[in-house]
Amino acid sequence: MTPNLTYVIVIGVLVAAGVTLLLERSLTRVLMGVILLGNGANLLLLTGGRAGAPPIVGSSSQEEMSDPLPQAMILTAIVITLGMTAFLLALAYRSWHLNGHDEVQDDVEDRRIMDLAERDEVPDDDVDGDDDDDNEETGADRTLAGTVDSGRAG
Repeated sequence: MTPNLTYVIVIGVLVAAGVTLLLERSLTRVLMGVILLGNGANLLLLTGGRAGAPPIVGSSSQEEMSDPLPQAMILTAIVITLGMTAFLLALAYRSWHLNGHDEVQDDVEDRRIMDLAERDEVPDDDVDGDDDDDNEETGADRTLAGTVDSGRAG
């Protein structure tokens, strides 16, 4: 079955709008993005199935029956989308109740790393205190080498 061009365009618009809304900071927009992306995925699965007679044994020949697998996958996708929608709706409600808005805030550590990257600096998280970057051996390599030297592996 070749998909109709209208279905392909609608699927593309739904997925594009869903991904765009998922990248927003507002939980309400993220919720709408999940719903649009779920509907786009359902339409994509629907276009993958073969049209025909109902898949009931004995009602028609096997070559004329439609494929029941996309229908089962769509039902599963609907349940997953409903669960994600309920979870995000609860998060948005709780955020609105506690903060008065549903904007997702920056993490303090992420903000610090972004500021360091903008200034092109290295974070000061060196454990042993030396700033020697010439040594190619990482901490995991030293631990593994010490384990092998002591006679134990793994």
